[in-house]
Amino acid sequence: MDFRKHLILQHENVKEALNKLNTLAMDAILFVVDEKDILIGSLTDGDIRRGFIKGYTFDTPIMDYIQPDPVFIARNAYSIEQLEAFAQKNLKVIPILDEQHRIVDILNLRIKSSLLPLDTVLMAGGRGERLMPLTESCPKPLLKVGEKPIIEHNVDRLVNYGINRIFISIRYLGHQIREYLGNGTTKDIDIHYIEEDQPLGTFGALSMINTFQTENILLMNSDLLTNIDFSDFYKSFLQTGADLMVASIPYQVKVPYAVLEIDNGQVISFDEKPTYSYYSNGGIYLFRKSLLEHLPGKAFFNATDFMELLISLKKRIVHYPIVGYWLDIGKHEDFERAQNDIKHIKL
Repeated sequence: MDFRKHLILQHENVKEALNKLNTLAMDAILFVVDEKDILIGSLTDGDIRRGFIKGYTFDTPIMDYIQPDPVFIARNAYSIEQLEAFAQKNLKVIPILDEQHRIVDILNLRIKSSLLPLDTVLMAGGRGERLMPLTESCPKPLLKVGEKPIIEHNVDRLVNYGINRIFISIRYLGHQIREYLGNGTTKDIDIHYIEEDQPLGTFGALSMINTFQTENILLMNSDLLTNIDFSDFYKSFLQTGADLMVASIPYQVKVPYAVLEIDNGQVISFDEKPTYSYYSNGGIYLFRKSLLEHLPGKAFFNATDFMELLISLKKRIVHYPIVGYWLDIGKHEDFERAQNDIKHIKL
């Protein structure tokens, strides 16, 4: 989104302001700035209407119409709770300011649901052998589910949460993914690629990235179809004080027989056809960037390896149960199910 369409210089006139507000339609709010884009105030058609009621005219300086203390988001210094408060007050278009109080972007809560400060890595280098022959000439992340590829469903969902910097790890037919998504400009984000010349596992590829800019990092497999609430995932991560949080999938095992509890060879109780509940790894991780110093370098290192290492280091690992939709598209039956599910779920 071109945020500059919401800006108007302090010396411009009311007629020009009305023309700009008219083009903004349902997002009709302007932010009045000086020549350095420093925020001075906000202006809506309601402000102008109230000015006319007071007796102002088209010749009245625009500064007489403005609201002088608009809300804003301080870049790199905001909380998810603050964004939620804006949404509850029905504030939709909010300027993002740098340390000099200059507008550097706009958050439109009608278009994006949040603004998560997370660099994100999508793993997209696998061969997808269980989906052959579909993946013989097409990498699994580019297989279409509904109207667009699996990986694009994930990218679009990340964009919806305000994530604008994504790294994609590629290997098998990776050039096709690079050609399809490009550098992210069509989605107003930055996409960078990590090319693996050998399989490095889920976390091994992260050792090839030294340009992370956020304190915490989101990592996920690109062949998942899910409507996980990334904002709640992030809030839970912060609230629990976790070093790493892994999304988990409830999994139940039903035993068709009575299960005996035995002590020293003696049956002391039994449970008739019990159901046991477990949690499986959902392939989505949120962790502190500082943990990357424990990676062994450019070597194969899977998620289980990383978590076992963190446990040995007494780090705090917490799970986050996904209560919404989640599907790992690994087999043909998963792919077929996804084609049907996408008609009924909202990602």
